[in-house]
Amino acid sequence: MANNHTSKIELSVELDENRVPEKLHWTAEDGGISNEEAKAMMLAVWDAKAKETLRIDLWTKDMPVDEMKQFFHQTLVEMSNTFHRATQDEKMTATMKDFCDYFAEKLELKNNK
Repeated sequence: MANNHTSKIELSVELDENRVPEKLHWTAEDGGISNEEAKAMMLAVWDAKAKETLRIDLWTKDMPVDEMKQFFHQTLVEMSNTFHRATQDEKMTATMKDFCDYFAEKLELKNNK
């Protein structure tokens, strides 16, 4: 019988009086991360029963807009990489990467892939 291991990822959100995130921290002990600060996060969870994606998107009020643009671009690039690993769909992956290039060009992002 195999030994099962449970890995835990923890998120901590400090809110201001208006419930706007001021600080985000995350811990993933198996990954060597302990109470690391972040300025933004996106979490997507697949609800198999409802066949829909549940999301949590948070960013701190001091997250600069230029960094948010980079964050979105890099997230889109990584989503296309994950899509390829999960589906091996070369054609759609290439289409997604083309969009990522277009996104970066329109936002005038330099070398942020």
